Amino acid sequence: MYVFHYLCAYSIPVFYQKHAFMFTGKMFDKSQTHLSVLCAWVMRMLLVQKLNNPFGLGLILLLSVPIAYLLAQFDLKVSALIFGILVGLPLVFLCLVQPSVGLGMMLFTAVLVVFGAKFTGAPIGTLLDLLILVSAVGILLRQIRERDWSFVKNPLSLMIMVWLYYNILQILNPGAESKMAWLYTVRSVAIQQIVFFIGAYAFKDNLKALLFLLKFILGLCFLGAIYGLKQQYFGFSAAEEAWIYADPKRFELYYQWNMMRIPSYCYDPTTFGILMACFAMMCVVLLVAPTRVWQKILLGIGFICSMWVMGYTGTRTAFVLVPVGAVFYAAMTLNRNVLIASLFFAVLGAGFIMKSSSSGVVYRIQSAFKPKEDDSMNLRLANQKKIQPYIQGHAMGGGLGSCGVWGERFNPDSELSHFPHDSSFVRMGVELGWIGLILYTLLHYFVLRTGLYYYIRCEDPMIKAIYAGISTWCFMLAVACYAQEAILQLPMNVMYNIFLAILVSLKRFDPAYR
Repeated sequence: MYVFHYLCAYSIPVFYQKHAFMFTGKMFDKSQTHLSVLCAWVMRMLLVQKLNNPFGLGLILLLSVPIAYLLAQFDLKVSALIFGILVGLPLVFLCLVQPSVGLGMMLFTAVLVVFGAKFTGAPIGTLLDLLILVSAVGILLRQIRERDWSFVKNPLSLMIMVWLYYNILQILNPGAESKMAWLYTVRSVAIQQIVFFIGAYAFKDNLKALLFLLKFILGLCFLGAIYGLKQQYFGFSAAEEAWIYADPKRFELYYQWNMMRIPSYCYDPTTFGILMACFAMMCVVLLVAPTRVWQKILLGIGFICSMWVMGYTGTRTAFVLVPVGAVFYAAMTLNRNVLIASLFFAVLGAGFIMKSSSSGVVYRIQSAFKPKEDDSMNLRLANQKKIQPYIQGHAMGGGLGSCGVWGERFNPDSELSHFPHDSSFVRMGVELGWIGLILYTLLHYFVLRTGLYYYIRCEDPMIKAIYAGISTWCFMLAVACYAQEAILQLPMNVMYNIFLAILVSLKRFDPAYR
């Protein structure tokens, strides 16, 4: 129905304006024949109400019967392809004309890509690239008529443009050993940040879309927590178990301390643990905000579930992020009640850390706050010390994709391909050089500066709470990037860029903004 709405609104506006009266006023003219009255009624259903009525619903249901019958006559793969085309083309058209719908589909696809990778080897990741491309083209086409670029006129947008330009410029890096590694890596490191510009455009005058996508992100996180608890107490599905056991290195990552770490719908437990830590702090921030009672109940349940399942992820970084985020939020708001509550939970946390326990989960949490006794952290620090001379001697680095999975695939003989970079900051230093490391650090600075700047100048309590929550989330991710690749993984990447779009757009809806 929505697709038909936009076809009518954009393809035949002149016809609609000239003849709309014929489908309304003349319908009740007694001089009209029954056939003309029927035609006028049908055209009113189609062009005036755009099938947004019982007639439209009935028509769609009626058409679905023969389509379902025809699909049942084909092979499963052919039927799936045809169904994908029938559903996909209208959705792609919606992305073209409605950026906010495209953002919602990107979020859903980001979760689908990492979750579906455990069940199929199909290149479903290209679907996210297609949605980004179509939405971006739609905005550019609109700008031919609108010519309004105010949504990118802010310091954060400028910094992201510089970051995008530098990553694209890496194709000319003389030190890079593979152009294909650059092509595969630039998608997650830079190209997906186009989502930020799509969001900034979609939110510039649409508070409803902004709030819906914020709730959608929180809803996806809540569902992730529930599914993670299901994996812990009811076990993995047969397909998930087969995927874990298919790779010995993957199994070693999942099975530690005599327990299976929980990833939920994420690709690995580490990304899921960091996501739950950020979601837990967002729930706390919105609990303090002037939300409704039923919303506070849901946020409280979300906080409990996220903290609960976070323990089963076995992610040390996530355990550290929660107190780090609490301290940042308390310092940001300088609210007396928040400071008192933070101090109270800090004392409880200190007691929990010092308490002896035979539980593997509890011991792993405690070990996160004892870095000197953590062999993994000591090894990472040693690797960072080892790679420093290389970073200092290569201003543009070894090229995007020279480390990690793509490095091993396209440059298996390179020493960099076997370097365990772990941290996002270390990876940027190795692949993009010290210039790229400086730009990446500046990007985090501009993100936090934007959040704090607008938090101070907005007066609406709910808007201030959203700024505080997103700023805390982004700060926690910036800290996590020191130990993990926290932002580059899906679905965190898409969520992060939508949050950045909210940061630059939300102030527009505060009438008391200074």
